[in-house]
Amino acid sequence: MGRVMNESPLAPRPVSASLTTMTEFVLPTHANALGSVFGGQIMAWMDLCGAICAQRHTGRVVITAGVDELSFERPIKVGQVVRLSARVTATFRTSLELHVVAEGEDAVTGEIWPCVSAFLTFVAVDEGLKPAAVRAVEMVTEVDRRYAVEAKERRAHRLAKRKSGG
Repeated sequence: MGRVMNESPLAPRPVSASLTTMTEFVLPTHANALGSVFGGQIMAWMDLCGAICAQRHTGRVVITAGVDELSFERPIKVGQVVRLSARVTATFRTSLELHVVAEGEDAVTGEIWPCVSAFLTFVAVDEGLKPAAVRAVEMVTEVDRRYAVEAKERRAHRLAKRKSGG
């Protein structure tokens, strides 16, 4: 696998280096009886978009470790477009958190609306599927720094919940 010239495998990388966007067209095979895309299909696309972003950042294969709460705001219908974006919010020893957003788009009218967003956690793994060190994320903008502070709070909450068994 190639590396960016003069970059060590664990050199910090800015959020902008791994931003990922995807576009999906909603077909009848993606939809429920009401003609709206299945929530599980949106979740699968979010996981895929997040995994690409996480692999771009880490330079390693990643495994989905968790997804924070999902609340669907508005459906996306057959014939409309799903716009997905993912960005790294924080990195830890062997894991990283990403914010993944799914929006609906009517390509005919140009209307765009929020569908769902979530924070996903991925663990980087080595060739033996053992957790591997993750490079730091370089916080360049104020938005990057805000996401990082909030990510540490979310991580502390997740770890406390896991420790308490619930």
